[in-house]
Amino acid sequence: MVDLSQYTLTCALIPFIPLIGFLINGIGFRHIPKGLVGLTGSAASILSFGLSLYLFNAFLAGGNQSFTVYLFDWITVGDLRISFSFLIDQLSLLMLLIITGVGSLIHIYSIGYMKHDAGYGKFFAFLNLFLFSMLLLVMGSNYPIMFIGWEGVGLCSYLLIGFWNKNTNYNNAARKAFIMNRIGDLGFLLGIFLIFYTLGSVEFTEVMPKAATVFGVDDGTVIAITLLLFVGAMGKSAQIPLYTWLPDAMAGPTPVSALIHAATMVTAGIYMVIRSNVLYTLAPTTLGVVAVIGLATALLAATIGIFQNDIKKVLAYSTVSQLGYMFLGLGVAAYSSAMFHVITHAFFKALLFLGAGSVIHAMSDEQDIRRMGGLRRHLPVTFATFLVATIAIAGIPPFSGFFSKDEILMHVYEHSPVMWVLAVIGSMMTSFYMFRLLFLTFAGTFRGTHEQEHHLHESPASMTIPLLVLAILSAAGGVLGLPEVLGGGNWLAKFMSPLFDLSRQVRPESFTQTHLSHSQEYILMGVSVAAALLALGAAAVLYVSRKAVPAPEGTRLPALQNLIYNKYYVDEFYNNIIVKPLLALGDFLYGVFEFLVIDLIVNGVGKATNGLSGVFRRFQTGNIGFYIISMVVGIIVILLINLRGFIL
Repeated sequence: MVDLSQYTLTCALIPFIPLIGFLINGIGFRHIPKGLVGLTGSAASILSFGLSLYLFNAFLAGGNQSFTVYLFDWITVGDLRISFSFLIDQLSLLMLLIITGVGSLIHIYSIGYMKHDAGYGKFFAFLNLFLFSMLLLVMGSNYPIMFIGWEGVGLCSYLLIGFWNKNTNYNNAARKAFIMNRIGDLGFLLGIFLIFYTLGSVEFTEVMPKAATVFGVDDGTVIAITLLLFVGAMGKSAQIPLYTWLPDAMAGPTPVSALIHAATMVTAGIYMVIRSNVLYTLAPTTLGVVAVIGLATALLAATIGIFQNDIKKVLAYSTVSQLGYMFLGLGVAAYSSAMFHVITHAFFKALLFLGAGSVIHAMSDEQDIRRMGGLRRHLPVTFATFLVATIAIAGIPPFSGFFSKDEILMHVYEHSPVMWVLAVIGSMMTSFYMFRLLFLTFAGTFRGTHEQEHHLHESPASMTIPLLVLAILSAAGGVLGLPEVLGGGNWLAKFMSPLFDLSRQVRPESFTQTHLSHSQEYILMGVSVAAALLALGAAAVLYVSRKAVPAPEGTRLPALQNLIYNKYYVDEFYNNIIVKPLLALGDFLYGVFEFLVIDLIVNGVGKATNGLSGVFRRFQTGNIGFYIISMVVGIIVILLINLRGFIL
């Protein structure tokens, strides 16, 4: 048995050390030297990572037994009992390592990247607050604590996306992210209310066993709960229709993009579905919706990524697409496979964004890949690490992305060969636009200005060392889920297996062993790899051999290309269908309804009161004789009324 008492302090310190870092830098950022600011912020993250590693090793030594660390009573109202406590199990530990591990590398990288920024202290304070919120989200033992962290990462994303708040466009991007996430959060909150109303609890360890006994498969209530929760996931993890905020989130400093896309915010929706796996397993209809939306998002974002020319926008749409693959995996009940892709994606997407930041740093804040080229000679470390990440996300073996994406594709094939074909096409597009990005940025000759070329240089060690660490993880991370067909034992799937014991009981058919033979698995892998290599070849021919460069801004494009380049005009559609009508309604309510109805009633009551008071005031003359006569008249009237009633 695990001795819970010895882990209470450790579990409490993991999230609260970043909170302390936030308070130190947040309160003293105007007075603390920059060197101490970076040291404090990074040390807070690194200490949390060290404690997470300690807790992970202790968990393994204790026989992988999950436990709850109770801190104090939080809310007690009637039958509602909510404790402030943490659930430590396989899922929360994996998330802790991702958040604090990748987060620490991003903090270290930020020391060099943000060195000359006037808001250096505030930036590190917000980064620490971001980590605290995300750690609270994944450690909470109940939905309300998860929701606190859920809202916390939303707040931090707003603060960091709009960090350079003197730019109106950046502020608009921050507001857009905040508002779109509030839409999803409403669905998530309603789902929590419905869970409590139906099951009488919000504690994970109570909700899941009760759900397994109370609900039947595809019960209407469990479908409603899971769909509402999924609305929240669509907002946080940028799925159709709530995905448009994430590409605009590139307005923030590049380390923020890496943190949001790799280690924190966008993984929250995936985590929530896996944590609620019993509810989703009981609702195959909802899983079907999740799979369709995930696949549609993966394909839509991949097509948009092909024609983007902003280095960070390409990576942003690749994140939306990869999140779609994760939800596709969840939709076919491949929960551990989706988590595997979360892990590998954290490695190579953090590397891609930090690599992009290194390029932007060298290019004096230029982000248009049409003005780059030939950077591999000037930025050799950045190029080498960016190449590793590109191969990984393209799904080319033996790098990590191949193993995680291929495991999802295998489960999708068993579920629906048609969906598998579409998913492979999406994977092929991923390979094309990522190698397009690589070649246009690092191959060929330099296309920028002479001034930019004169200042090209490799980034400092504080930036390149995190790149090298992430490159190693991106290359070797696949060993966590190495499949049996390739001589591995899929350690990750076995490690996470206890999380799905209840789900196996309620729907055992969803967790049967694969029916694919080894030869079929090899064929599926071969097709996937061939598609990725074919796309690589096409990108090489276009952008290396033919030295093609995307058309300058303002050039007239073919109709289909123009449609995709403008992101299918989804933002314009939302603006015309939702934003403008709401603004028009607001103008009507303010200019017409408020003036003719609200003001008329409110002001009318006031004027009537003043008028009546003017009339009644005249009765207060101060003449005692008048008062006596009035009293006598009043008495006579009352007597006459009573007499009339007596006679009748």
